[in-house]
Amino acid sequence: MFLYILPTGSVAASVVRKSRSVYIVKFANPNKGRKIDMADDVLFEFLHMEIVSHIYKDQASVGGMDKDRATCVSTLEGMGFRVGQGLIERFTKDSPSFKDDLDVMKFICKDFWINVFRKQIDNLRTNHQGTYVLQDNKFSLLTQISSGKQYLEDAPKYLAYSCGLVRGALSNLGMDCVVTADVSVMPSCKFQVVIQKI
Repeated sequence: MFLYILPTGSVAASVVRKSRSVYIVKFANPNKGRKIDMADDVLFEFLHMEIVSHIYKDQASVGGMDKDRATCVSTLEGMGFRVGQGLIERFTKDSPSFKDDLDVMKFICKDFWINVFRKQIDNLRTNHQGTYVLQDNKFSLLTQISSGKQYLEDAPKYLAYSCGLVRGALSNLGMDCVVTADVSVMPSCKFQVVIQKI
């Protein structure tokens, strides 16, 4: 996989090449502090939906759907992981070091989430033993799909990229973790982060 960062107007994009396919993923808006154009957000949401659709169609043409579903989720999560690593380097370059895991998670919920999804996490919970639950009541990548339970079974494929994004960001901050997402009613979403202690 190759990662390129291309400035395109007000949005920087990363291009991930895999065999013959080219995937374009929004990287970040370098206009931090300036007025943000809503068109950037809408374009990214539609681009994300198209990437998910393309990956699933590409795998469906190859073979059986059970094995392909895991492959598609893994591909999307890997793309998000790489972008998350790059984003967190950019966002933390001027930040002081973090005291503990909770401090890192607060940064993810506030600053990281605002820079990526234009709003902060609605709720952060922890058991103080390495498990964190981040709740977003109106997750931007699910709002275009449905409000309610109509497409609930399709939600995981639209959350794989975001799980990878969070896992990649935390990985670059020195936290090995597992990130999963749960949706009971769309567009509300809960991300569970379990820190792997060595």
